[in-house]
Amino acid sequence: MRYNNFMPKDIKVLVCGATGKMGQAVVRAVDATPGFKLVSAVDRSDNVSLGKDIGSICGIEETGIKLTGRLKETISKSEPDVMVDFTMPEIVCANAEIGLKAGVRVVIGTTGMTKDDINELSKLSKQNATGVVIAPNFAIGAILMMKFAKDASKYFAHAEIIEYHHDKKIDAPSGTSIKSAELMSQARKEFGRDSLKEKEMLKGARGAIGDGNIHIHSVRLPGLIAHQEILLAGPGQTLTIRHDSYDRTSFMPGVLMAIKKVMELDHLIYGLENIVA
Repeated sequence: MRYNNFMPKDIKVLVCGATGKMGQAVVRAVDATPGFKLVSAVDRSDNVSLGKDIGSICGIEETGIKLTGRLKETISKSEPDVMVDFTMPEIVCANAEIGLKAGVRVVIGTTGMTKDDINELSKLSKQNATGVVIAPNFAIGAILMMKFAKDASKYFAHAEIIEYHHDKKIDAPSGTSIKSAELMSQARKEFGRDSLKEKEMLKGARGAIGDGNIHIHSVRLPGLIAHQEILLAGPGQTLTIRHDSYDRTSFMPGVLMAIKKVMELDHLIYGLENIVA
């Protein structure tokens, strides 16, 4: 599949976490799209596929690029313009620091990062005058879902979010649901509920509480990819805004857009909605 809407000139890309499901999707998208050049692929130092051609790992033709487990050394050898990171929250900041100090721009799709993590990377980005894009969700439809929900929040005083993901997703609630509540609370400071005092018969039944007093409910099941419903309510009516990603290819146009955009930045941007016109 080619993603021909975004065609910059030969942006050299390193993929970190390249053997994960999202990492492999990024490898295939970069390799297939004119204007983007895959130059290196990195994963954990104990990965059993180290030394193998990343193309064969990802089910495409061989690329001549061998999977490595040493990020700093690989950056030095392959000289990428952009590093795309879909790894784990406990290592993504260290990876980004290595990249930024080497003058490599960074696109991060890893979820589960804290506000402190993001603030620290923002400082590093400014110190090194090197761009960073962090996005909880790269699907354009998901960005539109959040935009529509923010607009609707002006008119509905009650809201809840239900997010559904595959059973291998570690963090909950999802970064997308947290970001959705954050954007909605910009339009309405606080969403209300009936004054009736609630009693949870099972702790957590009402979900977590995000920005703006919005309850967030997380579902984790095999067979799912990434799905979210935002429910808004007023007297006698509800409005449901839903987005579904059935395949990881849904994220790739947004990833390629972020790679192109980060080339223009000398600071950090959080959220793809700040890129999508």
